[in-house]
Amino acid sequence: YVVGQVSGSLGAAAAPAAPLARLFCAAAPPVLVAVPGVSERKRKRTEDGEKVLEEQSSSIIHEPPVKAKKAKKKERSEAEKKLSERENALEQANEEEDQKLFQNKVKQKKKASQAVTKSVVNSATGATAKQRKRKGVADETADRRTVFVGNLPVTCTVQVLESLFKKYGQIQSIRFRNLIPAEDTVSKKVAAIKRKFHPNAKFVNAYVVFKEECDAQKALKENGTEIASGFHIRVDTASKTSSHDNKRSVFLGNLSYDILDDAVREHFRVCGDIVGVRVVRDSRTGLGKGFGYVLFENTDAVHLALKLNNSVLMGRKIRVQHVVDKKKAQKSADQSHAPKDRVDKKKKGKSCSNDSFVGEKATPLKKSTKPKRLKTIPRSKAGKNK
Repeated sequence: YVVGQVSGSLGAAAAPAAPLARLFCAAAPPVLVAVPGVSERKRKRTEDGEKVLEEQSSSIIHEPPVKAKKAKKKERSEAEKKLSERENALEQANEEEDQKLFQNKVKQKKKASQAVTKSVVNSATGATAKQRKRKGVADETADRRTVFVGNLPVTCTVQVLESLFKKYGQIQSIRFRNLIPAEDTVSKKVAAIKRKFHPNAKFVNAYVVFKEECDAQKALKENGTEIASGFHIRVDTASKTSSHDNKRSVFLGNLSYDILDDAVREHFRVCGDIVGVRVVRDSRTGLGKGFGYVLFENTDAVHLALKLNNSVLMGRKIRVQHVVDKKKAQKSADQSHAPKDRVDKKKKGKSCSNDSFVGEKATPLKKSTKPKRLKTIPRSKAGKNK
């Protein structure tokens, strides 16, 4: 179209151009015409796409996950590997620190518990030590109030001892010791109650406890009294501070096993006044162990008793010696031996140095430089030998 022709056709007067004007008119709505066959093609395309998606999903599901992981690992770069290693190292370090902290807490708890137990033990030991001290003090006071009575006859009873010692003060208790029952199955306590002793048993010992210490000291006056025929009792305090004196005592050896105290007393009565006789015996059988002691009133009697060494008593030659404290004897022996050894060594060294024999050197023989002559045999002798 030419510009003028187009503009003319757009007007309302031009009849042939009316269809074009309708196209550009706002009042007339557009007319849509459906194209045959387009919707069917779209449906086919969508169906084909869905089938492809289903096939792809089935193929992805059926593949094992390990292969995918391996593929991903292969695709990792070196930097990622380094990062993963660093992260693992950091995690391990954190775990180790946590373990150390936990162990330290456990150690601290153990130390605290040990400290508590130590304090408890120390308090308990302190309490036990106090109790022991109290018991020791109580025992010492009880021993001071107790009197030992030895060489009593088997027929002696509590009533006899009470009648003997009640004049010195109030008696708290009386206990018999060194009892030998008639049978091994019977205890000593039962034997004392039933008065069933061994037929060979001839004597017993006892402890008399007074209520006051001064009464026990007064009861020592009964030492040496003859309570029965052939039985002179020995009375002494039960505490460690006994009246035994080594300077006024004599040791006896090679005694008979069935010897009695009175037999020893009669044997040494010639020497002087005797304070007490003690024969050491076995607590289970009551038999003597072969040795004993005699305590005199004066030291002069000791010198006379030493003269009875090798004297015969009950068919045995007894041995009479001074009583020496073992600790003091050991100390004196050590002190006496040490300097003697040193002096002997010094003397030996000096004697060897002064009296040592020095020999003279012998002058070596001079060898002669003259050649040795051969021995010549005379012709007459040589012919005879042939």
